[in-house]
Amino acid sequence: MDTPGSGQGLRDVLRSRFLLKLLVQKELRVRYRGSVLGLLWSYVKPGMQFVVFYVALGVFLGLEQSPRNPEGLPNYAVYLFSGIVLINYFSEALGNASRSIVMNGALIKKIFLPRELFPVASIWVSGVHFLPQVIILVVACLFSGWSPSVIQLLAGVAGFLIVTMLATGLGLLFGAVNVYFRDAENLVDMLLMVATWAAPVLYAWTMVSDKVSAGLFTLYQLNPLTVGVETFHFAFWYPTTTAADPVPPNLLSVWIPIALVISAALLLLGQFVFKRLEGRFAQEL
Repeated sequence: MDTPGSGQGLRDVLRSRFLLKLLVQKELRVRYRGSVLGLLWSYVKPGMQFVVFYVALGVFLGLEQSPRNPEGLPNYAVYLFSGIVLINYFSEALGNASRSIVMNGALIKKIFLPRELFPVASIWVSGVHFLPQVIILVVACLFSGWSPSVIQLLAGVAGFLIVTMLATGLGLLFGAVNVYFRDAENLVDMLLMVATWAAPVLYAWTMVSDKVSAGLFTLYQLNPLTVGVETFHFAFWYPTTTAADPVPPNLLSVWIPIALVISAALLLLGQFVFKRLEGRFAQEL
């Protein structure tokens, strides 16, 4: 016997898979209602972002390797896009999840259903947009001579899991806090603004290690987003190049396990805070 109105957190989401599917379909329909391109925006937005960064950083600032700049990153286009794909997934997932409870306030006030469904549905919608971008990335890698090993592919999967758990945990945390303090939305926006530069999406990790002390570089590596992006570079970019020092030392044996633990801990923290605050969601909304 369960106490009426009580839930079991994310386990309730697994039991309500049909409702989750309906919420994902609703979000996709609402988002693209009246849109001419519809889901094609999943291609257009990251494509435009890639072009801007590639021209500004790769060409003008010389991050791409060329005869005039042999010190640049080889195959910088693949390097850049593999990072953009993952960081865009995180940004969209966290941004939408943090607003999901407030945006669905009318539904929450009418009926009871597991509140975690709303942030998780936002994560799934971001995954729907993430998939076509990964397909484009794989095609570009194949044209660049991509031939990954099993370990590299598994590292890419681990990076995706790290970022997904991180986005879900923070989404639950900020989604619940945002019901009581709408300042949480602005805080999330600032975090997402920093996220692209806090991980080696646009630049090489060696540029950080060469400029900071060993202690600061260790702190930099403790960021799960940093590890996630590095695993994507290891899985997609490195097999297309002959670059030296493709990833930081001990990425597979040390940093991936640490990032998984940190992301899992933040997921548990987000679930804990969410459960403590969800009791007054309907009243506050």
